[in-house]
Amino acid sequence: MWRQQRSVHLSVRPSRGLVDEKVAILVQSAPPGARITLCAFHRCEDRHGWEAFAHYLTDAAGSLNVSRDPSLGGTYSGVEQMGLFWSIRPVPGSHPGLRLRKKNVQTPMEFTISVYQDHFTDFTDQVPLASQTVERWYMAPGVLRTPIKDHELTATLFLPTGPGPFPAILDLWGGGGQLVEYRAALLASHGFATLALDYMTPKITVETGKMVDNTYFERAFTFLQQHPGVLAERVAMLGLSFGVCVTLKMAAYSHVVKPRCAVCISGSHVQPVDGTMADILSYFDRNGHKIQLNDENQAILRNLLLPIPTDPAFKVDVGRVQCPLLVVAGEDDQNWPAAESAQDMKEMMERAGNAHLLTVLSYPNAGHLLEPPYSPHTRASSFRSVGSREKITALWGGHCAAHSLAQEDAWKKTLDFLRHHLYS
Repeated sequence: MWRQQRSVHLSVRPSRGLVDEKVAILVQSAPPGARITLCAFHRCEDRHGWEAFAHYLTDAAGSLNVSRDPSLGGTYSGVEQMGLFWSIRPVPGSHPGLRLRKKNVQTPMEFTISVYQDHFTDFTDQVPLASQTVERWYMAPGVLRTPIKDHELTATLFLPTGPGPFPAILDLWGGGGQLVEYRAALLASHGFATLALDYMTPKITVETGKMVDNTYFERAFTFLQQHPGVLAERVAMLGLSFGVCVTLKMAAYSHVVKPRCAVCISGSHVQPVDGTMADILSYFDRNGHKIQLNDENQAILRNLLLPIPTDPAFKVDVGRVQCPLLVVAGEDDQNWPAAESAQDMKEMMERAGNAHLLTVLSYPNAGHLLEPPYSPHTRASSFRSVGSREKITALWGGHCAAHSLAQEDAWKKTLDFLRHHLYS
């Protein structure tokens, strides 16, 4: 029956777009009621292969619409328009502990979408009926990427297309260090001048062996304010994981850093308030006996900060925060006690009378690595912290479908929050 049909047609649109943009996947000219498998394949910059697949039945017209028809099995089930992207995983036989992250944001992520006859899970030696390659970008056309030459800052500035000036965001990642650019590039693609800042492993730390202090973040914030492409009174901070510690401390205590608003994702306010960056890491290390290992030898780090202390010397006084604050937490975060911290912050702000500034997004079955939408869920991966330099397999938590829905919802609401407070 298949051979008597004209060629199966596969359409993936748009074939080029941003990573947070949905795509429409259509299959046409197949036999009615045919069993077919859709597969997505991506080879990352480290040359590792990643794949996702789903089993479908065509309708009476021999067509399939991924945004309408349910997957009957594979790496995801049900009607999931973007399932081939968020459920992608390392191909069988890959090295354990992989995590998919874009390093060079000036090139796209390329995915090959293919359609196969019948339902199967092993694609070795299988020949697709049709294939199409799509490009997924973090940088929109016209976004300007500029490495910062200031010898005291290790950072990259992304400016949106257009004349400006623009509202701006200081973007802080977590304890793994390195200069991570992809979220900043995507934020710039949505109209925000964004400075991606390396504060754990910057050049100045590599050269001197000393961790940065508060003046480093004040310098970065001031750099943004004084840039001709930035609206000086409309600068926000966005932190994830350890970056939340920095964001909250700056917002509460700095006389220089006065963010228009702040976003805190998967982090905590718990830290020795009067301590340096090194002191904060030492505080975590002293609680190292609380780390647990599961049956797969994956490290559960969330207990390092539990129970949430009552001593005010060990948590940021968020009652001092005077800007709108969005807190995003995954309730299955196994790396940081994000949900417990959000609850304690809410109670502290209620007592201080500034709870009207707080918005909390809390997601059941979501883990620690809340990335831009349609990024693959990584439940555990290899990780080396800047503090200990010990390589471990960290359990981040989360369940794939629920985590992916949380990423999509949180990203939309984060952009809405930033637009409201930076553009209004």
